[in-house]
Amino acid sequence: MAVYEFEGRVPCVGKNTYVHPSATVIGQVTLGEGCWIGPGARIRGDYGEVTIGDGSSVEDNCVIHARPDEYTHIGKYVTIGHGAVIHNATIRDYAIVGMGAVVSDWAVVGEWAVVGEGAVVRQRQEIPAENIAVGVPAKIIGQINDEYKAQWRVFKETYVDLAHRYPEGLKELR
Repeated sequence: MAVYEFEGRVPCVGKNTYVHPSATVIGQVTLGEGCWIGPGARIRGDYGEVTIGDGSSVEDNCVIHARPDEYTHIGKYVTIGHGAVIHNATIRDYAIVGMGAVVSDWAVVGEWAVVGEGAVVRQRQEIPAENIAVGVPAKIIGQINDEYKAQWRVFKETYVDLAHRYPEGLKELR
């Protein structure tokens, strides 16, 4: 696990949180309990601050960062899809940011909101709770329902389970 202090800014990794050996966590970063940080993910709190809530997953090759003296806040049970970029933004509990999506400075993604694959949430844009946004720039196309929430609760627990299994189950072969 590549977790680094930077100029007195020390990461805090919660209980049962897994950080893959090829992921990097630098500086003022707080990872809640039961998080899963995938291969190649980069989470930098070198001059800003990043917080990620319990049970959240940051999948492979994501980049999460914050501006100087500002913050990126990711809530509980958030799914950040493969290759997404989150910069100086707020992602509320249970939200989903799809693969390759970008959430830019001061944007807010509401609780249970969905940012579709490849979408770009512009600076200061807000995606309201339980809405689905897609495209470049992201536009609201609908709302989620209870069936969608039930399906995604299962997916979210899959990554919490992986956070428990990876420390013992991942074996390097040479």
